[in-house]
Amino acid sequence: MPYFDVAVVGAGIAGCLIAQEITDRSPGTSIAVLDRGAVGGGASRFSAGLHFPRGATERVRRMTSYSQAYYDGLRARRAELPIWPARMYVMAATGHADRLAEVYLPDAGLTRQDRSHLRLGDGLVRVPPDVGLWQGSGCQYADVPALAQALAAGLRPGVVFHEGLTVTSVRPGPSGVTLGLGSGRSLEAGRVVLAPGPWLAADAWSALLAPLRARVKKVVALHLDIRAGVDDPVIVFHDEDAFLLPMRHRGHWLFSYTCTEWDVDPDQLTNGLRADDLDTAHAVLDRYAPGLSKRCTSGRVFCDAYSATGEPEIRTLDPDGRIVFAGAANGSGYRLGPAVAAATGDLLSLPARSAARSDSDH
Repeated sequence: MPYFDVAVVGAGIAGCLIAQEITDRSPGTSIAVLDRGAVGGGASRFSAGLHFPRGATERVRRMTSYSQAYYDGLRARRAELPIWPARMYVMAATGHADRLAEVYLPDAGLTRQDRSHLRLGDGLVRVPPDVGLWQGSGCQYADVPALAQALAAGLRPGVVFHEGLTVTSVRPGPSGVTLGLGSGRSLEAGRVVLAPGPWLAADAWSALLAPLRARVKKVVALHLDIRAGVDDPVIVFHDEDAFLLPMRHRGHWLFSYTCTEWDVDPDQLTNGLRADDLDTAHAVLDRYAPGLSKRCTSGRVFCDAYSATGEPEIRTLDPDGRIVFAGAANGSGYRLGPAVAAATGDLLSLPARSAARSDSDH
């Protein structure tokens, strides 16, 4: 039976960042990353990949700040990675200026703008009379599945990636954890990190995760048939928890809004957009850009894991601390991924990667 110091279950952006963190902190650690599909092919494949500098709680703001610095450093070291900075505008009710100052990081530098509209391709996004407009910095977005694949490519061959292998059981023992595999074989690891994204209900670990009380929520985003320009900004509708994102690498815009359909099964979301998905999205978009609704006729549908606290969960699941869960990032798996990975490294008692620590669980 092959043995690894650490096995990471899940090869999405979170799993790849965790494998990178372990490698950076403790070179020579033997690591296996397992996924029932392909690297970056699960929930990461549907991610909008937006990072913007805000957080609803102090801990999430710390995690956001850490992740922002991490991605800035990553881009500086590897300019070829699919991460692109973007200007940012935020719209919110005029009476919510104090709240914006609380949730956005100070280095976002939000400044009030006196504009009645923003241009989006050949259309307009208007600023309603009761809404304020702020401009800020610290925003970027990524092609998340491509980024996960690039990280994995850089980790090989030191990190072994087992793609197309379902983990069917997780059995802790006196000297390690045995993972049963769908191939009929087994793998043993000293520690196991579960980063399954929205697959919380998998038979292999559903009982282990039950105390977390995490749930799975549907996530919907529409594609606007409008070409995104090089200098187009991200437009955040703060009160609606929605945004418009210029996806230059795909040649169109994306409109993400908050869907409230809970307890969905990721393996059953195969029917694509429904009429009510379009209706709900159009109702939000029509407040700001009624002329754009007719350009939203397609999109993406998937789901993500959400915690009971609104903050990511990074914790041990067994008395010996051999099994760690890292996830339930509430739709912010990319944005908070580096801080989740750093907190996982802390929980595994690995040496700090550098003087900069995540401070995400303190």
